[in-house]
Amino acid sequence: MNKNTKPSDKLTAEERKELKDSDFGIPETREFPMPDAAHVRAAEAYFRYAPEDKKSELAHRILLKARKYGVQVQSPVICEWAGKWQKH
Repeated sequence: MNKNTKPSDKLTAEERKELKDSDFGIPETREFPMPDAAHVRAAEAYFRYAPEDKKSELAHRILLKARKYGVQVQSPVICEWAGKWQKH
């Protein structure tokens, strides 16, 4: 697949390496990259695969990035987990 046909939610290894830690939903492990709206939607879609101990922080970060990129988060589960993070 050449660069012109790659899906917008798929980063190359080089693109991923260039992202800042703050572009990731889980910065310590650089998982769930969210440099744009398409990736925020992908993070929302793959949220269920996140480690249990990281879900509240990830949910919070998804909501922050969603607001930044104008994405409407559809998942009530993400909103529920984000509420748990704020209590820490």
